[in-house]
Amino acid sequence: MKISKLKIMINKDVLVNIAFDIASSLALVGQSGSGKSLTLKALLGMLPSEMSLDLECSSDFELIAGKSVAFIPQNPFTALSPLTKINKQFFIDENRVKELFDSVGLSHDLLDRFPPELSGGQLQRVVIAMALSNKPKLLLLDEPTTALDPSTRVMIIDLLKTLQIQEGFKMLFVTHDIVSAKNLCKHICVIKEGKVIESGLMDTVITSPKTDYTKILIEANFANREFRI
Repeated sequence: MKISKLKIMINKDVLVNIAFDIASSLALVGQSGSGKSLTLKALLGMLPSEMSLDLECSSDFELIAGKSVAFIPQNPFTALSPLTKINKQFFIDENRVKELFDSVGLSHDLLDRFPPELSGGQLQRVVIAMALSNKPKLLLLDEPTTALDPSTRVMIIDLLKTLQIQEGFKMLFVTHDIVSAKNLCKHICVIKEGKVIESGLMDTVITSPKTDYTKILIEANFANREFRI
């Protein structure tokens, strides 16, 4: 899928003007204010009313949030009601819910619990199951491993890779965590001030960055400094 001429504007000011191709899995990386969150909101149809969007997309499906496009947030608590049991937060057939729980490695007995009774890793897997309920073509990920401990982070990355093979969806991974991005994505797109400054195969960009900006991002990330949306 190729997304081109994604322009996000307030009046006459162009905030984001980028183009990228999601062949399989793409990491969108940049410092705070680079335009990552605006790009996600644009693809989800969640831009503020004062912003206008000029979007061209070449793909075999329409970008429809909740149908062909699913979203996994950074904090799973934002997607779940803490006062409602897990099984009541799915709006699909119970057997389908159990199938999804099997696919993400969760026990069926968790369906009768409230979100605060689950661990962060379990909650993230619940949200992943919800995102897959409509068989999306594109999965948007907003730093879904940020709040997890290292071992759980690896487990979620491995799970997403397995699910992509099984379900055949494409992924756009918005993150500051280049290590996780490298483990999950085949391609990377580095943006600065709303424009693409470098893109290509993940291993190529990580090992031989062409711009100082990309070098700084990589060095800072591996030094445990974080660049957030």
